[in-house]
Amino acid sequence: MLVKRAPDIKYSEITPKNLYLRRREFIAGSAALAAGALASGATASSRWPGGLARLFPPLAGDAPDKLSIAKRVNLAGDETTTPFEDAAGYTNFYEFSTSKYDPTRLARDLRTRPWAVTVDGLVKRPLTFEVDELSRMFPIEERIYRWRCVEAWSMVIPWDGFPLGDFIKKCEPAPGAKFVEFTTLYDPKQMPMQNDGVLRWPYVEGLRLDEAMHPLGLLAVGMYGEPLPPQNGAPLRLVVPWKYGFKSIKSIVKISFLDKLPKTAWSRENPEEYGFYANVNPNVSHPRWSQAKERRIGESGRRSTLMFNGYQDQVEKLYAGMNLRKKY
Repeated sequence: MLVKRAPDIKYSEITPKNLYLRRREFIAGSAALAAGALASGATASSRWPGGLARLFPPLAGDAPDKLSIAKRVNLAGDETTTPFEDAAGYTNFYEFSTSKYDPTRLARDLRTRPWAVTVDGLVKRPLTFEVDELSRMFPIEERIYRWRCVEAWSMVIPWDGFPLGDFIKKCEPAPGAKFVEFTTLYDPKQMPMQNDGVLRWPYVEGLRLDEAMHPLGLLAVGMYGEPLPPQNGAPLRLVVPWKYGFKSIKSIVKISFLDKLPKTAWSRENPEEYGFYANVNPNVSHPRWSQAKERRIGESGRRSTLMFNGYQDQVEKLYAGMNLRKKY
């Protein structure tokens, strides 16, 4: 057996601890390791000659073919945008697979219409929104953001959506609301891994209310000017660019306002490794690997990880006085 020294291990080869400790999930996740090993030397577009367009059928139902973009903002500086084929072909969506590549195939028939998003908890009154109603309610912005996974790979993605803070104002949270909880679709018939024990379903994430109100937070309905592909969280997902990617929950069906810290999926599953805040911090290692460097998909080698993923000036005031080493 070949034993690798720690510096030689690709971050994409790292198996989540809960899968490693449970044989069945570990076997299920073995495909992810093989795909990840290939990814270090091959992009998704080279993995599938001719591109990935053939793997992206029209979204189910009456989803729009195009998005009307009212405003475009580059918040990634002069960094090169990741090709669409790579951003859409290499992604985590554990409801479908522990592999990075398989969600592209397994999620293609996800029914995204009709789709309702309910709002409850500490709000003036419970609300229900049809997802296309939201797209008409708010002007759609394109925002190019850096994207950093907790597994130490990264991309630069143009997301299309509307500010989360604007949506929250529409919901009229009560004075006692301190947190926002997001819940993804629970439908084991469509999402096969929800029949397994990788996580406790449905997937749940959350933010402090002041974090959620920050102007960088986005509710995305598209990417690269197109409606979100199923594997990227269609029809509605969260994008919080200064946090590790697992915070940006996909396929949202419920948003709740709470007075207590939400019990989020990964912090509930493995609190020693995945805390509630999950801010990108190169100075705090994951318990099993360093976060000081990252592998940009499509590039060779590694680059230095930026504090708060490069958005330190905008968001550091949210965490004034906090010990960020203890709030991983």
